[in-house]
Amino acid sequence: MLNENIKTIRKSKGLSQEELAIKLNVVRQTISKWEQGLSVPDADMLISISEVFETPVSTLLGETVVETKADDLRAISEKLEVINLQLAHRKATRQKAIHWLFILLCTVIVAVFAVLIALNSPYLGWDYSQPETTVIGVMFHAFEWLFVRIAPLVLMGSIVGVCLTWKKV
Repeated sequence: MLNENIKTIRKSKGLSQEELAIKLNVVRQTISKWEQGLSVPDADMLISISEVFETPVSTLLGETVVETKADDLRAISEKLEVINLQLAHRKATRQKAIHWLFILLCTVIVAVFAVLIALNSPYLGWDYSQPETTVIGVMFHAFEWLFVRIAPLVLMGSIVGVCLTWKKV
C-alpha cells in the first residue's frame, strides 16, 4: 500500500525516481526499493516524503491514491479550447450582426429622406377644415420636423458604427 502510494503520488507530481531521490537526499535505488515494496522508509523519511509531496503522512500510509492522469488535464484543456472557440465565434457573429444593423439603419434613414424629399411636404396643401386631415397633417409635420433634426445625428453615428465594425467582420 505504501509502495503504491509513493509511486502514484510521485508520478502525479511529475517527478522521476532520480528527482525524488535528490530531494530526499537518498540514492535512486532506495526510491525504487520503496516503490517495489522491498523496503520501507523510516518515520523521519516518511515525514520528509510527505513534505516533498505536500501530502499528509496518513495519505501515504492510508488507502490507495488514484493517479491523476495527464489525459484528464489534456481533456480539460481541449474542452476549454472548444469553449474559447465557441465564445470567439459567438463574438464574431454578434459583431457581424451589429455591423449589418448599422448598415440597415443608414439605408432606412437615407430611404426616408428620399421619400420626404419626393413628397415635398404634401400636408402644406391639405384642407385643414376637416378634423381628420388636420390631425394627420399635424402628425406628419411633427414626424418630418423631428426626423429632419434627429436623423442626421443618427446617420452620422451609424456611419461611425459601420466604420468601427468594418475591420472586425
